Amino acid sequence: MSTPALELEWRSERGRVRRRNEDAVTCLTDIGFVVVADGIGGASAGDLASQTAVRIIGQRFARHPPPVSESRQAELFAEAAINEANAAIGELAQHRQDSSGMGTTVVMGYFGSAWLMYAHVGDSRLYRMRAGALSQLTSDHSFIQEVVDQGFFPSFDAAREYGINEHVLTRAVGSAPYVVATTAVTDIAVGDIYLFCTDGLSGMVSDQELVDLLDANEGELGSAADALVDSAMDNGGSDNITLALVRVNTVVQRHGSAPA
Repeated sequence: MSTPALELEWRSERGRVRRRNEDAVTCLTDIGFVVVADGIGGASAGDLASQTAVRIIGQRFARHPPPVSESRQAELFAEAAINEANAAIGELAQHRQDSSGMGTTVVMGYFGSAWLMYAHVGDSRLYRMRAGALSQLTSDHSFIQEVVDQGFFPSFDAAREYGINEHVLTRAVGSAPYVVATTAVTDIAVGDIYLFCTDGLSGMVSDQELVDLLDANEGELGSAADALVDSAMDNGGSDNITLALVRVNTVVQRHGSAPA
């Protein structure tokens, strides 16, 4: 079974404040694969963690891509790849004095015949733009997300006003002996645009700005990617900014459907 026709663009910028770029991104257009990572640990080699994660996960998918007809197998494959990256980063941290506590977020996607399997750890995100409406498909593994989900605060704004730090993660790849990735599968449709990004974009550009910029540059994915980076920079560029955009141009017709 063949794969859908996809268009991919990606960008990674240091931003205006950080002295180095601790984000990483790998896109494999031929198999419909994307992985974005945001290293944590600052002086503790966050850039090494993110680069290690995208390299290991990307190589695993490049060597043996899951069948495009088997979404569940793709989920299991993603879980195994993320755990392999987790172990490798933990091993590196043990042997480098300057790398204790390093880790990374990960958000990744693999496009099957008529579906997208995605997985994430941390607060890097996946959005879908469909028929002019933007949906956030991932839910952050962060303390602020947990206290809102559990009903302690009615909104993120209320939690922030109380003083909850929105940058405290509850999961990261490499920061503990074991990590549990959240995986899911959704249908894809012609015209969909998927945005994988670090919080250097999502934290600086509002959902409405994302919609406006994607709408304004709908015909040119590269221009949309540039406009998103420029907006994050114009809004302060206080963190590294990394994104990957994927547009679905065709979908392979098949019996049955992936879960929404």
